[in-house]
Amino acid sequence: MNASMTDGTQVLVLQHLNEDGPGHLGQWLDEQGVRWQVRCTEAGEAYPASVKGIKGLAVLGGAWSANDDRPSLRQAEALIREADALGIPVLGHCLGGQLMARAFGGRVETLAQPEIGWHPIHHNGSATARAWLGEAPDATVYQWHHDSFVDLPPGAELIASSLACAHQAFALRQHLAMQFHIEITPAKIADWLARPGAAYGPAVRAHPDSVQAPEAMRAATALHQPGSEALARRIYEAWRSRWAR
Repeated sequence: MNASMTDGTQVLVLQHLNEDGPGHLGQWLDEQGVRWQVRCTEAGEAYPASVKGIKGLAVLGGAWSANDDRPSLRQAEALIREADALGIPVLGHCLGGQLMARAFGGRVETLAQPEIGWHPIHHNGSATARAWLGEAPDATVYQWHHDSFVDLPPGAELIASSLACAHQAFALRQHLAMQFHIEITPAKIADWLARPGAAYGPAVRAHPDSVQAPEAMRAATALHQPGSEALARRIYEAWRSRWAR
């Protein structure tokens, strides 16, 4: 791994697979004038040895399982734990949220049915949930996952759920782990639908209540993308408010 972040980078984004990039998160960071960089392990970019010196750490999703025996996943978990020890807020998207759960002592397993497409989530109205997700208790967000964090880490607060996935988001100290893809963009969805993987077609047929077909997903994207981006800004701003001044 490379040395620690000493080049003035404020935010480090850990990317696992080429197809699952920063999306709207990158757009938001650019709009805020934040100095950030992304390291993609599939592209051969080594994760740094340390996150010391940055203000925020974001961990993206990907088609791998958090339980896969891959050195880069264990490296990501080590950086998540180091960020926690240094007081650096961590934000996890889908696989990233699952890695946070594992890093802090939770458990990730495959669910009874996958959740793919645009689906509603509900937050529990707690002060923590409102601080991260806003006052409105319901939102429609984008999902593409088979696994989830089924046991939360010690001390974590569950703040959002959905019908197919009881654990949609948890907060722990200054961190937020999400099962959903709040960084989603129409371009990412188009890329994923172009190469959805062998499991997608059978999942559409077996679980029509939780897995959307391509036509329904495209129509839902036009309807729900603006609300997703508004919620993303809320979440990212709450994350930034926890960065060290």
